[in-house]
Amino acid sequence: MIRYFSSDKIDRIRERIRKLYGGNNGKDLVERMDMMVGRYNIGIDPHQPDHYWDQTDNVLIIYGDMVQDEGERPLQTLKRFLNNYLRDEIDTIHILPFFPYSSDDGFAVINYRVVNPDLGKWEDIEALGDHFRLMFDLIVNHVSKESDWFDDYKSGIAPARDYFIEVDPDTDLSTVTRPRNTPLLLSVNTRDGEKHIWTTFSQDQIDLNFKNPDVLFEFLDILFWYISKGARIIRLDAIAYLWKEIGTSCIHLSNTHEIIKLLRDIVSTLAPHVLLLTETNVPHEENMGYFGDGDEAHMVYQFSLPPLLLHALHSENTQYLTQWTQSLPELDPGMTFLNFTASHDGIGIRPLQGLVPHEELDDLIERVKKRGGQVSTKKNADGSESPYELNITYYDALADPDIDDDDMDVARFLCSQIIALVLKGIPAIYFHSITGTRNNYEGVKETGRARTINRGKWKEDELIDVLSDMENHHGKVFYEYRRLLQIRRRYPAFHPNGAQMIYNLDNRVFALKRTSPNEKENVISITNFTDQDIEVEVGGHIPELNGSSEWKDLIRGNTFTGGEEDLKLEPYQSVWLHRKEQGL
Repeated sequence: MIRYFSSDKIDRIRERIRKLYGGNNGKDLVERMDMMVGRYNIGIDPHQPDHYWDQTDNVLIIYGDMVQDEGERPLQTLKRFLNNYLRDEIDTIHILPFFPYSSDDGFAVINYRVVNPDLGKWEDIEALGDHFRLMFDLIVNHVSKESDWFDDYKSGIAPARDYFIEVDPDTDLSTVTRPRNTPLLLSVNTRDGEKHIWTTFSQDQIDLNFKNPDVLFEFLDILFWYISKGARIIRLDAIAYLWKEIGTSCIHLSNTHEIIKLLRDIVSTLAPHVLLLTETNVPHEENMGYFGDGDEAHMVYQFSLPPLLLHALHSENTQYLTQWTQSLPELDPGMTFLNFTASHDGIGIRPLQGLVPHEELDDLIERVKKRGGQVSTKKNADGSESPYELNITYYDALADPDIDDDDMDVARFLCSQIIALVLKGIPAIYFHSITGTRNNYEGVKETGRARTINRGKWKEDELIDVLSDMENHHGKVFYEYRRLLQIRRRYPAFHPNGAQMIYNLDNRVFALKRTSPNEKENVISITNFTDQDIEVEVGGHIPELNGSSEWKDLIRGNTFTGGEEDLKLEPYQSVWLHRKEQGL
């Protein structure tokens, strides 16, 4: 008897399993899944609203030990800092992998069900959920070489002896898409002799074999465990590479999409308050495919946004940013974008493919190098290498190394962040962005890894000191960022499902209108992307500004009268124009 799955979903789930594993597996595997669910206390969270999201939603991306206090578990320190400084501004905390790991700052997981004791305990994770919603990573593509699963594989112990992908080293793998420049196969000594196994990302991150249903069920069990521990959003890390078929690119394969659809069916039945986010750092059109037909991810990252913003601010030309945002499709109510400028990873270059001329991309890379950044590469099918991501903090990526003007650097940086706040979708803010952190050169020297440049750690007392000093850029960024988040949360025009209209006014500015879902409120955002004072003719281009109504700038509180008046903007200034008679 099936106890936990609604009858209208059973047939669909069985059919998905049949597509993946063939034969009559659907019936047996659904029954196995149903028994698994019974081990966990999963159900609709009574404290959740009856909708997916609204304008109050946002995500803070942070490692569990990014704020530390000597003698205290870092997760406890993090909770105190967030409660004291961001409780009224932040809705959801994405705690980056907090499990025991062997490399890649958590993304080579040794044990998915245990909290890294260097960070704290499960009770610390759950305590963070008292005041914030939680996002967990489900790192499905690979596992650490030091995991028990891999030890069992080498020893020939079931079931893990069949969890990994063995390949004859003479096999032609030239069609495989690679996100790294490390060897694809790793030689391993096992009980049965030397084997060569698949490693997409690094030779410490061993790819899992999802052609084996036991692997799928391991991760379903982990998924249910995370939901029982308070996960509200599940981030499917590196999901694009999940399914492998030799002779193909091994990225975006149909069975990868089928597994995401299966996960969507499962969570929508068992825990409809839980959302799926896919992490696919690929060109824009490929990324959009992870919405499926509304039956895959609830959210996808806007991976093209960080490099497009960087390009627009360096070139003082919003042409390509405007063209890209105008091309974004309308989404059904159950889908939205996650808008971000920075994360624990670098700034991806592949998502710029086809959006910016090649020579302008080369110029952007050189500008980042000049600001102390590094460039990571990937291996192409012909054996050559090409840039994959830029490694630099977003603040330093925009700071001018030739001019000592802290206020201008802060204004330029906040300009970039404002765009992520105003675009349709949910904003995601990396902790080192909200604190205006600079490049972590010492960390790179210590680890030898380029990504460490953007993964520094703060001592809590030092962080509080710099944030309280409004003479330095950290305090200026932090408190203005907080204020912008507070404003955004008050206006339904910023609802993720609210309409978005992009205006092509002037290549020096980026302009759009957001409208609340009930169509009763508009906010018009216009942002100067240059380091000069400018005047922008708006009346002839934005119908709402043609008349003589007074509009209030929500950011500075100034008024603007429509009609023939040009809009005056200071360097990197943004206005959020809201008509006074709307009364909000």
